[in-house]
Order: sequence, then C-alpha cells, then structure tokens
Amino acid sequence: MKVKQFPIIFLTLCITAIFGAKAAEAASLTVVADGLDNPRGLSFGPDGSLYITESGIGGNGACLPSPSAQLAPLCIGKSGAITRIKDGKQERILTGFNSLGYLPIGSEASGVQDIKFDSKGNAYLVYGFAGDPGKRNSLLNAPEMGQFYKIDLNTGSLTSIADLANFELNNNPDQGDLISNPYSVTINGDLAYIAEAGANIVYTVGLDGSNLTPIKFPNQTVENPDFPPSIPSSEQPDELVLQSVPTAIAIGPDGAAYVSELTGYPYQEGIARIFKLGDDNQPTVFADGFTQLTDLDFDATGNLYALQYNNESPWKGSTDGSLIQLAPDGTRTTLWSGNGIESAAAFTIAPDGSFYITTGADLPGAGKVVRLDIKTVPEPTSTAGLLATSAIGAAMMLKRKCKQPV
Repeated sequence: MKVKQFPIIFLTLCITAIFGAKAAEAASLTVVADGLDNPRGLSFGPDGSLYITESGIGGNGACLPSPSAQLAPLCIGKSGAITRIKDGKQERILTGFNSLGYLPIGSEASGVQDIKFDSKGNAYLVYGFAGDPGKRNSLLNAPEMGQFYKIDLNTGSLTSIADLANFELNNNPDQGDLISNPYSVTINGDLAYIAEAGANIVYTVGLDGSNLTPIKFPNQTVENPDFPPSIPSSEQPDELVLQSVPTAIAIGPDGAAYVSELTGYPYQEGIARIFKLGDDNQPTVFADGFTQLTDLDFDATGNLYALQYNNESPWKGSTDGSLIQLAPDGTRTTLWSGNGIESAAAFTIAPDGSFYITTGADLPGAGKVVRLDIKTVPEPTSTAGLLATSAIGAAMMLKRKCKQPV
C-alpha cells in the first residue's frame, strides 16, 4: 500500500472589503493530497476520513474508440484506486479497479468515478465506462464497469444496485448515440440520483435497486458558436444544437434536486446551466451563464456552490477552473479561480465549512486534492481600529503579496 505523510503547502488570496458594506474575506488554498491518477469524486466517511476515487491511467489491454476525442483509443488496465486521507496520511486503500485511459500517457481516464455515504455510513460507488456499452463485455471483458454499487471499503467487494451501461444498451433513453459513462451520485434518504454523463441522463434508483428511472434534460441551440482557429470558417455552422450533459446533483434546502451541466464540443463559454427538478422530475433552468460545470452542492445556510472544470474553452489553452457561490438572493461570487484549481472535477464541503476539491482531474500522477478555506475578518468598529488595521495590512504587504506561497 502507498502511505504518504503530506506536507502542508498553501497559497493565500486576499479578497478586498468595502468598509461599511461588508467584512473582509480571506481565502487560503492548501494541498492535502497529490500524486493522484485522474482523481474524480470525494466524500467524507462516517469516521471523518476523506475518500477519493482515482479513475486510474488505463493500461495495455484491449482498446475501444473514444466517443468524445476523435475516436482516440481508450485502453483498459487495472489501475484505478480508492484513496483515503486519515489523520493527515494519504493511502490507497483499494486498488486494481478497471480503468480506460488514452494511450500513451493515460490521461482523461474513466473508471471509479465517485463515492458517497448514506445516513447509516454505508458506502456507494459509481463505476464509469466512457464508451459503447455493447463493447463492455465482448471487447473489454469488463462487466463491472458502467454500474452503481454498494461497496465494502474493508474488503473491496461490490454489490450491484443498477447496471446503467446495460440499461443504456437496451433502452437508449435519450435516443442518441449509445454511450455510457456514469459520473457521480448523490444520496437522499433511500434514493440515489446518478448523473450519467455518457447517456445524457440523470437516473433515480432506490438503494435496494428498485425503480430505476431516467430523467432527460433539454438540449440548447447556440448561435454563432466559437470554434478553434483550426476549423475553417466555411465549416463553422451559424447554429449548433448541443446536448445537455448532466454531471452532478445536489439536494437543496427546499428538498428539490438541482443538476449541473457540462456542455460538449466546442465547449462554448457561458452556456452551462443548473436545473431544478420539479415534483414530477421535469427539469427547469434555475441558473445559467456558467462554463463546463462538474459539481455543485449547498451549504447549511442555503448558499449553492458550483464548480467549473475550466473557465474557458479548453482549446484556448487554459485549464483554470473556479468555485462560484450563488447566494439565496442570486448574488454570485467567485471564491477562487485558477492558482491551484485547474481541471477541477468535484468538491465536498467539510463539517467546518471548508471545501475539498479534486484538481488535475484529467492527468495521470499529477492530480491533487486541495482545501479551500474562506474566512471572514471582522471589521474594526472605530477610526483607531481602522487605522491600526490599515497599518498592519501595509506592514504585511511589505513582507509578502497576496497569492504568494507562504
């Protein structure tokens, strides 16, 4: 087993306050795990440990064409893992999960994608696939992929709850291409919500495997979409219909389910949406104007947080992601952007209110988990206090500048 005592490395970002309007806020980012292979979902267990899914790096086994990267080969190998951070120690507690990654470096792999716990402390696992479900068994001999499981973290044994790849193969609920890639799960009581990013569906299913139900999301038409410069203007359509690709589900304080969306090629900026599911499970747009959303969740006071995988179309060369807060009154605040949050796949909110985020989620060996702390600095109540605070701030700025390593 790989066990690592991780050194603390952090950056500090100052958020300017307007005196008389609100208290100042300071955000700090700390690396708590590194060396991860395509890290994806993460969740705190009942023992307070943090569990992280590593999708792996694929391998030298059979290959199938990628449905989303110009048919590049995705090749299989048993390189997936579940990592635990307990008492400051990073350890791969379960290994040998099947993984599909791009040759030759194992980037953008699909494998074990997400882990969550129910109110009784039971663990559940989403196992991705990223391909034609008809080839899962015949070509790859990997029947365990593309499913939702209950998992025993002591033994690694899996109990299937729903075979989503097989459901896609037999039903194709969105009537599009046959693709399956279960990506994330949220558990609400005895019901699981699963984002199936390959099939463009959210499934609800009982934790006993009952009542597997698909929910389809509306496509959208984009006018004058941006394309990479390598695409001749004569080949760029004036309108483009983009499928909705659900990535995560959060349960709001009103008890409703909210769903984030990642849009496909050419990865247009500012068009990703957050949906709210009504009592009839029909989605309506709750908020829009985002870019490549991969996760969302609510805190205890009703703020909604949305994670952007990239802030720009990836063909522009930047991998900067961001965490955005949506207050109950609709106010949006970017809590952190880039500077340690790149290619961000998922986050979870700790009991103390800090955020744990998987970054470098498309990279072998370079993935990380970072902790983001947002702290409110009380405002001085007197002129002397204001002067003292200003003097302290000026002195500190002589020693260091915001965003510099400490």
